[in-house]
This record gives sequence, C-alpha cells and structure tokens, in this order.
Amino acid sequence: MKDAPFAAVAGFPVNHSLSPVMMRRWLDDAKCPGEYGRVEIAPSYAERFFKALPELGWAGVNVTVPHKEIALQCADHATDAVKAIGAANLLTATPEGTLKADNTDIIGIEAALAGDKTDTPAVLIGAGGAARAALYYLARQDRQITIVNRTRKRAEALAATCPVSIQISTNLNEALMGAGLVINATSLGMSGQPALVPDLSTTESDALIFDMVYAPLETGLLKQGARSGRRCVDGLEMLIGQARPSFEAFFGVRPPADTPIKSTLLKALGQQA
Repeated sequence: MKDAPFAAVAGFPVNHSLSPVMMRRWLDDAKCPGEYGRVEIAPSYAERFFKALPELGWAGVNVTVPHKEIALQCADHATDAVKAIGAANLLTATPEGTLKADNTDIIGIEAALAGDKTDTPAVLIGAGGAARAALYYLARQDRQITIVNRTRKRAEALAATCPVSIQISTNLNEALMGAGLVINATSLGMSGQPALVPDLSTTESDALIFDMVYAPLETGLLKQGARSGRRCVDGLEMLIGQARPSFEAFFGVRPPADTPIKSTLLKALGQQA
C-alpha cells in the first residue's frame, strides 16, 4: 500500500457526494497524509472493482447507493453488525490482501436520531442497503415498524431478516397515519430524482422526519415536514456520523473533534447549488 493512503466513495451516481470535501478537511486539520476521491461504478462492474481493491493498493472505499449489498458479498471478512444488517457501506483492504466489510451507517443513524422517541410507530421508506441499517436500528426497540416500498416482494425480503414483527405497505400515505418517526432510506428526493412529498398531516404532531438524502439539503419530504410543524433531521447528520469511523479505518487516526465539519459541508452544498 502507498505511504499516503488512498480511499474513495463508490456509488452510481456519486458526483453529488460530499464525502471527499469532508475527508479532505479532516486530513488537512489532522495534518495526516492521504487522499480521498469519488469513483462512479456501474452495477455491472461493482463486484470486479471491489474485489480488485487490495491489488490496487487502496486503503478502501465508502460504499453508497446502489452497491451496499454487493459490497458485503465481495468481502472476505465481515463484522457482526454488517452480517446482521446484510449490507456494507465500508470496505477496507487488510495487510494480508483481503477485504473487510463493516457498516457505519448505524452509527450515523443513531447520531441523526438522537431526538427519537423510541416507543412510537416508525415508518421506513425503502428496502435497499440503507434501509437495512435503519431497520437494524429500529428492531432493537419496542415499537411498531412499517416498511413502505414500491416492490412488496423486496420489502418482505427485508422484513424476513428481522427478528421482530414488521408490517409491509405499498401505500405511503396510508402507512404514515399515527407515525412518530419517518425515515426516507431511498434516493427519492435526491437531485435529479423524483421528489418524495407525502401527506404528513396524519403523523403524530411532534413526529420526527428524517431524510438520508442531503443533496439537496432541504428535500421535498423535509419541506413538507416543516410545513406540518414536525421535527426534521437532514442527511448531513448521518453523513458525518458514519464518516468518523470510516476516516479512522482508512487513515489510522481519528478525525479532529474541533473541526467545524458541518459548516464546511453546508458551504460546499451552497457552492454546488
């Protein structure tokens, strides 16, 4: 491996990702050698690319939509958390030339949902890799959980991985009635994707609305939540939370605690806009 570690975020699409901005700021503030970039990988090439990481000499990759499940399948080793979730957002190359899978999304989700009332009904939108991490968070609480997905079969497959009873729905507005937590774990609302603007008026009056999307920062879902007087959490909180352990895995040091990282990302979002 090179003296200065190289890592990247891999996805399809990936140009919207703020991870390089965040990692570069931490590298500079920590005075740590290293580089971090973006790699756009079409699904048909993802397996070949991931398996080649040790040979390329990379420290590893953060994995985003839609590759989190295939990333786990490519790994030689996996943590207990990533095995339970069934999807990986972090692949690191070991000195032995193998790949280790982990999932730091759960850390990001816990950071974003610090104000969650864990005894209220929860609605999870999506059934992909990010939704798997969210379900892992939800399943450890005593609450009603509903997964909403366009494809019922995919939602049922996700629910089958969970040890608790899960309700399945393809009607989002119907599922939202009485919800105290709403999580969007899809790319809906992301720049260039269809908007997600459901009726939130039937959720609890102090429901928490969390959108994992952060580009744009104020999605249609969060705008609707604000208009309805609900509590809203944007995707930057999760992005920052999941990135801290990734940074340490790639570069061998913790990111500086005093870096104003959210203001750095907000500035970058403004420049993108």
